[in-house]
Formats: sequence, structure tokens, C-alpha cells
Amino acid sequence: MSGYTPDEKLRAQQLATLRRQWLKDQELSPREPVIKAKPPGAIERFWNGFLQPKSLWRLYTFKAYRGGVSTLTQLLIPLWVIHYFVKYHLATTPCGILNRKPHIYPGDTILETGEVIPDLPESHGHH
Repeated sequence: MSGYTPDEKLRAQQLATLRRQWLKDQELSPREPVIKAKPPGAIERFWNGFLQPKSLWRLYTFKAYRGGVSTLTQLLIPLWVIHYFVKYHLATTPCGILNRKPHIYPGDTILETGEVIPDLPESHGHH
């Protein structure tokens, strides 16, 4: 047997015709899509307006961002480094900790009240 039978040829021709018709049906006409687009919501309207080139929102946001970055890099970080260096490397007291209050012994006078600290009672035991 050589070649296709008449039934096989007819079937191949019908399939080719159906494929061509299917591809032709996939092309959209200028009137399509038939479904009307929904109006954009509040968030979508905001972003559509915000992302337009040269819009005021975009310009002011960019200016605020650049101002914040420059403030952080040129002012706050150097001030923090200087504060750290002064606090931990130049301060006379270690780690910036305040000195303890002076010791009070019996017989000393408290300056604020003028009170004299009494002597400790004498104990007769070994302890």
C-alpha cells in the first residue's frame, strides 16, 4: 500500500480547514473586546496620577526622599560618630558613667541639712 486512503485524505483536509478557521477566529476585530472596562478605583487612580512624569506628587516625593537621604548621610551619621568618639574615647570618666557619691563616715556633716553623722555604737563582742 502506498499513500493515504481517500478517507484519510479527507480527514487530513478537514483538520487543516478546521485549524485555519480556528486561527482566523482568534484574531480580534477593532470592536473587541466587547466587555467594557471597569472605571479605575481610588488606589488605581492615585497611582496612575502619581506615576505620570513631571507630576507634583512625584516631584515632591523625590525631593523629600533626597532630603531625607542627605540629612541621614550628611548630618545624623556623622553626629552619631562624633558622639560615640567623644563619649567613649575622650571622656575623662570611663564610658561616660558618673562618679559615685562620696563616702560618709561617722562625724561627717551633711552639707544640705547640717546634720552630723553620729558615731557607731561600740560592740563588746568579737564580731
